[in-house]
Amino acid sequence: MNRGSDVGFFVCPYPIFDTRTGSGFDPEPVLLHMPMKRQSPKGRPNIVWAFFSSVKLTVALLIILATASVVGTLIPQTEGVAQFAQGLSPAMLKLFVTLDLFDVYHSLWFRILLGALTANIVICSLDRFPGTWKRFTSRPKPDREKPFQDLAEEQTFVIHHPPADVTERVHDYLADKYRKPRAREVGTERYFYGEKGGYSLFGVYLVHMSVLCILVGGLVGSFLGFEAYVNIVEGQTIDTVVSRKERTPIKLGFGVRCDNFTVDFYENGAPKEYRAEVTFMVDGKRAKQETLLVNHPATFKGVTFYQSNYGTVPGNAVHLSISQQGKAPISMQVEPKTPYPLPGGEGTFSIVDLRSNIMDIGPAAMVSVHPEDGEEINFWIFEYRDRAKKILPGPMLNSPKFNASAYGPYTFVLTGLETRYYTGLQANKDPGVSIVWMGCFFMVIGLFVTFFTFHRRVWVRVSDQGQDLVVSVAGTSSKNPVGLERELNTLARSLEKLLHKDPRI
Repeated sequence: MNRGSDVGFFVCPYPIFDTRTGSGFDPEPVLLHMPMKRQSPKGRPNIVWAFFSSVKLTVALLIILATASVVGTLIPQTEGVAQFAQGLSPAMLKLFVTLDLFDVYHSLWFRILLGALTANIVICSLDRFPGTWKRFTSRPKPDREKPFQDLAEEQTFVIHHPPADVTERVHDYLADKYRKPRAREVGTERYFYGEKGGYSLFGVYLVHMSVLCILVGGLVGSFLGFEAYVNIVEGQTIDTVVSRKERTPIKLGFGVRCDNFTVDFYENGAPKEYRAEVTFMVDGKRAKQETLLVNHPATFKGVTFYQSNYGTVPGNAVHLSISQQGKAPISMQVEPKTPYPLPGGEGTFSIVDLRSNIMDIGPAAMVSVHPEDGEEINFWIFEYRDRAKKILPGPMLNSPKFNASAYGPYTFVLTGLETRYYTGLQANKDPGVSIVWMGCFFMVIGLFVTFFTFHRRVWVRVSDQGQDLVVSVAGTSSKNPVGLERELNTLARSLEKLLHKDPRI
C-alpha cells in the first residue's frame, strides 16, 4: 500500500472462480485501485497551534478588546470612582470590584486578552510566512504561455524591420526596470521575464509587527509603569509618590523640589492660571529645572509630572494674643513645635498642630500647655471665634478641648496663621511609550506598503515571423489590476519605441 497517495493498490492472494467453466485458476497478481483516506502529514500542527493560528480568534479577540475599551471609557477609571460607586447597588458594586472594572486597563483579564492577541498574531504570522516566502523567492519560467492568453491589443505590436540586437535590447531594458531578469529561447520565440514589488508581500507582516509593538508596549507599561500623585509644599523636596490604585508609596530614585508656586485669579475669584517652579535633584544636586503648567507637563528619568491641583497648608509663623484679666494682651509670633514660656513663668506652651481650614471654620491651632506643676493641657483655638460658635455644636463648645481659656488665668487667641501653597502633581511612568511609538512607525510603513505597492511579474515574448517580429507583453499582479494594465501598456509602448529606434542615430 502506498501511504503517500490517494489511491491504494491491493494484491489478490486467492484463486478466482470462473462461473462459465466452473473451475478456478490462479491469476497473475491483480492490482485493484481503491480510494484511500489521505494520511495526516507528520508535521501537522497540534490543536493549540491550530487554535492560535485562527483568524476567527483574531476577530473575536479584537471585538472583546474593543468592548472592554468602551467599558473602560464609560466607567470612571481611578478618578471619580467614589462618586460613581455611590449610585450602584451593593451587588453591582461587588461585581464591578470583582471584575476590576474601575481599572480595566490594568486588570488581570485585560492583560490576558492582550497576551492572547499577541500570541495569536505571532502564530498567525509564523504559520503563513513560509508560503509568503515561497512566493517571494519563486522564479517562474520565462517561456510560460498562460500569461499571454487573451491579451489586449495594446499589449501586442509588430516590428517590420527588426534590429539585429533585439534580444539584447529587450533584456537590458527589463534588467533596468525589473528584478530577477531571465531570458529563454524556444524555437523561433524568445521569452523574457522580470518582476518588482516583491517586498509588498511582506507589508502585512510589518502591520503585524506594528500591532505587536503596540501590544507589547501596552503590557510593558501595564506591568512596569505606574500612575501616582504627590503634594509638594513650597520649599519642600520629595523622593516618593503615592500610587493611585494601591495607595502605596513608590520611590522615584531622585528628588523633586518645589521652589515656588504662584496662582493668578479672575475677577470672580476663580483660578486663572497656576504654575509650579520645580527642580529635579540627583544625589542632592540640581539636575534639571522645569516650569509646570496645566497641560504643560515635564518629564525626568521616564516619569512625567502633570500640574493637577493646588492648595494651602499652614506655614511656620503663628500669630497669637495671650491675655490675662486686668492686663494688656501680649502679642507673639511663634513657630510650631517650639516651646515658649508662659507670660507668668508658670510653665511653657507650644503649638502642636495647625489646620488651615478645619470643619469649614477657618484656620485653627492646637495649644499644648506644660505647667511646672500639673498635667499637660491641650485645646484648640480659632482665628474666627464667632464662626466657630455658630458651627460647633454645644457639647463641643462646652468641652475643654475647644475652650481658649482652658488654662487659666490665660486666654489664647489665634490672630493670624501664615499659609504656604502646595502643588498637587500627577506622576506617571510608562516605559512602554517608546515601544508604542515604534509600533505606530511600523504601522504607517506597513499600511503604505500593503495598500500602495503591489507585486507584479512581467513576461515579454518576441516571435520571429520572417521579416517581422511580433512582440507581446503580459503580466500578473497580486492586486491593483488597473495599475498592472496601465504598466503593461506603458511597457509595450516603451519597447516598441526602443525596438524601432536606429542605434546608428
